[in-house]
Amino acid sequence: MGALEDPFEALTADEATNNFTPLREAPLASSRENVPTQAAGALIARFHGFDIEDRPLVSGIAQLPGEVVLARTTVPLLREVIGSDVVVLCEQGNPRRPIIMGIISSRPSYSVDSRRQSNMVSIQADEDRYVISAEREIVLRCGDSSITLTRAGKVIIKGNYILSRSTGYNKIKGAAVDIN
Repeated sequence: MGALEDPFEALTADEATNNFTPLREAPLASSRENVPTQAAGALIARFHGFDIEDRPLVSGIAQLPGEVVLARTTVPLLREVIGSDVVVLCEQGNPRRPIIMGIISSRPSYSVDSRRQSNMVSIQADEDRYVISAEREIVLRCGDSSITLTRAGKVIIKGNYILSRSTGYNKIKGAAVDIN
């Protein structure tokens, strides 16, 4: 029998390395050549949106015309403010390292659309009672016990030990009552 050839042996190792020779011999560009002029002071940029990892993106930095740059932020950013002007400071003057310091708005506050308003919880209080309202459900939880109120009208009481005590009449009413 003949000797087995090694299937992992490189067949044309010399030809492959020759393709990279010009790249290896080319001088490296210094990192200072890629950095635009220093950005001093606060800049105004446009909040462009978020990347796939929900990191903020800005555009419109004067030293980087037409570029969208990954940024960091000191303020919470909502999707509703995409397209707004933001105040940006550049770390060590490098415009490729912007930090969003705030949002510039001509309005006193951003309006919340009706869809978001319906998802909010409201609490009304007076001297006699508290009313907590939510669109879908309210859950009161403490340890292993909970009381859940749902939009469909269900009241779910869960716990390891449930006691119903009354000094007066204790009534259980329903279309069907199942005990045990």
